[in-house]
Amino acid sequence: MKLGNVFIPVKDLDEAIAFYGLPVKFRDGDRFAALDAGGVTLALAAPAEHVTDACAPSYKVDDVRRAVPDLEARGATVLAPPEDGPHETRAVLRDPSGNVFVLYTSR
Repeated sequence: MKLGNVFIPVKDLDEAIAFYGLPVKFRDGDRFAALDAGGVTLALAAPAEHVTDACAPSYKVDDVRRAVPDLEARGATVLAPPEDGPHETRAVLRDPSGNVFVLYTSR
């Protein structure tokens, strides 16, 4: 696993982009924007892309569908099983301490 971004659910994408004032690396209409935060990416997700209702680290893995069972065996709880999104396959889990995180594999 490698930290890929920090997921931030937002109400309005344009407002959030203006608020953070960081360079936009990628944008998918009014759904999602990736901002360059200097070594880490802020992943701003509009309501259509909310996979969790709070900020959460997102980890890039080689294969989400293989990583989820491994993490379950180590004590994670699956909140949303692997599903294909517009640009990646992702899953939402909770670690043994109760922290929510996202796994994703780019396509």
